[in-house]
Amino acid sequence: MAQKKVVILYSYFCTLMKKKLLLLLVLFLLMILVSGLFYYIKYQPNKTYTPFFNRPNESIVRVQKNNQKFQKHIDSLKQFISQYSNYNNKIVFLIDMKIMSGKNRFYIFDLLNNKVLEKGLVAHGCGSETDNEDQLMFSNIPNSNATSLGKYSIDYSYIGQFGKAFKLIGLDKTNNKAFERNIVLHHFESVPFYEQNTSICNSLGCPMVNKLFFNTLEKYIDQSDKSILLKIYY
Repeated sequence: MAQKKVVILYSYFCTLMKKKLLLLLVLFLLMILVSGLFYYIKYQPNKTYTPFFNRPNESIVRVQKNNQKFQKHIDSLKQFISQYSNYNNKIVFLIDMKIMSGKNRFYIFDLLNNKVLEKGLVAHGCGSETDNEDQLMFSNIPNSNATSLGKYSIDYSYIGQFGKAFKLIGLDKTNNKAFERNIVLHHFESVPFYEQNTSICNSLGCPMVNKLFFNTLEKYIDQSDKSILLKIYY
């Protein structure tokens, strides 16, 4: 009986020592980690250290950059419109081709109240595709089937292959062959209305949208007594 008690005590003692050793080991490693962090902060004076819990989320940074770029193009459009009285000074359209096609990247913007009124999906030209799915290329060359960057004046409507569409007049060197290339704003049944995590179909270089979103654009265009500007950027 006494021998059994000794064995139990010995086993308990061994378990307790293992726990203490494990705790000491954890404390030792923690001290090394804290010391290394202190050394890094103290002896890296030329580097700005931001605590982990204060570091902005990558998606937030990306949104902030997109917002800054967006505002930059808004300001440039305002300046351009101020020089020419034949353009609508209340509403503009913008397309951010840096955003994947499965996400809303066509914006209807209120210049007077400085806010986005509507947004939707828009396809880019198949000629803008590259081997890198995250990168697009752009061209103003006829038959390139690529999207052209720059400012467009939305011109007269007509009934064509896709129903009602609007002619686009390129106002920059990067898109001044838009009319010659038959680049128009039109709808197509294969363009989805809701956002998705995959890319949508491509056009032959035209900004191509869903029919429901086209109906929204159509109302703004038809109700405007002046040409509305469209800016496609990357």
